[in-house]
Amino acid sequence: MKRILIISALIVCILIAGCTSGQTSGKGTLQFSTSPEGAQIYLDNQYQGTTPSTLSGIAVGAHTLEFRDPGYQSWSANITVSTATSTYYAALTPLASQTVQPAQSPGGTTSQGQASATTAPVSQPTVTILESQTLLVIGGSQAFSGTCTGSNSVLLVLYGPGAYTNGVQVAQVPVRAMNAWNYTWNPGYKVISGAYTMIAYDQQKITSATATFSVVGGGTVSIVASTPVVNPGGTVTFSGMCTTGATSVSLTLYGPQQYTNGASVATLPLNADNTWSYKYTFDPSKPAGSYTMFVTDAQNTASASVLISLTGG
Repeated sequence: MKRILIISALIVCILIAGCTSGQTSGKGTLQFSTSPEGAQIYLDNQYQGTTPSTLSGIAVGAHTLEFRDPGYQSWSANITVSTATSTYYAALTPLASQTVQPAQSPGGTTSQGQASATTAPVSQPTVTILESQTLLVIGGSQAFSGTCTGSNSVLLVLYGPGAYTNGVQVAQVPVRAMNAWNYTWNPGYKVISGAYTMIAYDQQKITSATATFSVVGGGTVSIVASTPVVNPGGTVTFSGMCTTGATSVSLTLYGPQQYTNGASVATLPLNADNTWSYKYTFDPSKPAGSYTMFVTDAQNTASASVLISLTGG
């Protein structure tokens, strides 16, 4: 009998431990809804779509939740996710757009009786943003500047490929004299090429402005020739791929005599799949010898070359 009791106790302990482990290592599901619908969902300051929406696979534990909608006050809360399905609803409060004041007589005193009220609109924040360049080469920096009224600071959120897919708040910048602000983004070499959007919000995220730019570099350029040997007057097809984020490549031909310092051949737009191709005819007047076709992306972040032998005819 005593042995049976001990075994039963052990089984209960194992079951309790398994339940506890499942609660701490599992994932939860969250359901979001707001009134009005269409509010932006931010979980741990990461954009997760708009309401109504359901998110699954959320790690259990503490998180921050925020609903944002232009024209309404932002709603935020600290939440605890469990392995169960949790529902979060918020009735968003419209931002006050006007106040009512008693009508006043010419002498400055309040009118008596049925005097009509006057409305005094409350000014809304305004934000502007400009980027210093539309094309940023990996390893460089990008400066942003603008103006902001009705707020002490500007929140900058960056969207782009890789780590910036869901948006990352990169800075909260103070607004200086004359309502001006500025910020320099130094991503280093970890950023990847692609299209980016920087959004500037006022402190309460009532209004915003955007700036778009592209990042290039960090990839490769390749080139191959359809034949390594060509006769005078013959044509060689050069082709390759560019993965630096550039939109075009340039070809330069090096060889004997007047081609020692290189001669520009063509600038080619990339195809949708980042490939390129070009047919080059070796004029019969060109001297025989070894030639090198050199390719580089538009911003000179990567290059490649291929050797061609031109016969004597």
